[in-house]
Amino acid sequence: MNIGFIGLGVMGRPMAEHLIAAGHTLALHRVKDPSRHLVEQGGKSLGSARAVAEASDVIILMLPDTPDVETVLFGPDGVAEGLSRGKLVIDMSSISPVATKDFAGRIEALGCDYLDAPVSGGDVGAKNAALTIMVGGKRAVFDKALPLLQLMGKNITLVGDNGDGQTAKVANQIIVGLNIAAVAEALLFASKAGADPAKVREALMGGFAASRVLEVHGERMVKRTFDPGFRIRLHRKDLSLAVDAAKALNIALPNAAATQQLMNAAIARGDGDRDHSALIQTLEALAGDPG
Repeated sequence: MNIGFIGLGVMGRPMAEHLIAAGHTLALHRVKDPSRHLVEQGGKSLGSARAVAEASDVIILMLPDTPDVETVLFGPDGVAEGLSRGKLVIDMSSISPVATKDFAGRIEALGCDYLDAPVSGGDVGAKNAALTIMVGGKRAVFDKALPLLQLMGKNITLVGDNGDGQTAKVANQIIVGLNIAAVAEALLFASKAGADPAKVREALMGGFAASRVLEVHGERMVKRTFDPGFRIRLHRKDLSLAVDAAKALNIALPNAAATQQLMNAAIARGDGDRDHSALIQTLEALAGDPG
């Protein structure tokens, strides 16, 4: 297929690689030095999102935030200007569920289809084509897109209508964020109590506290490897979506709000572009540790 891919960051690059490796022709926009190898592998670098849409049957977005998606879709020389009837837009970014429903309606008004398909699994999942993909949209459109999604992920679920995939992703980010904060608190406690955090983590991996966050991010905390990964700044954005939605729904999400505030402090310390496992450094600072 002729596929457009816009958003070649830490996650987008390996996702695009899997599509090229499967034999698809990729039109790319915003190719920078870290993604130059995609052109060497056969991708075509084009000068605008509109050009990508004109050259493609399916256009995939993997962008940081809601305003980025809106600009790429509907801004000057955006995707919408290059669409013709029957094309499919798949937004794999993590953005506002409310905005997603609006974007889907505007794309469908052009005679095209739209899926929101945010992912979980981080850079490791993207590299291993093992992402969890949460999809919102029509069943027939999902069935059409499934072979492409299966090249990038393993656990792929049609959650419901447009926007429901994004709602599932916000729920995912609540769980992951709170789990990261819990692991960070536990390892900080172990260290301050005089135990070896690495050994404590090893022991906990054999019990009920075991989790992927303890396994992957706990190791990063122990080894002090905080290169992203998934940036604290982006995870804070996702928790902000949760907290804002909670206000609109008149529900309390006290732990999500507290973790969002902890991420605010991490960003204030200059850690916004570090992996979200670096949240432990903010807790260490609150405990009086230097750095």
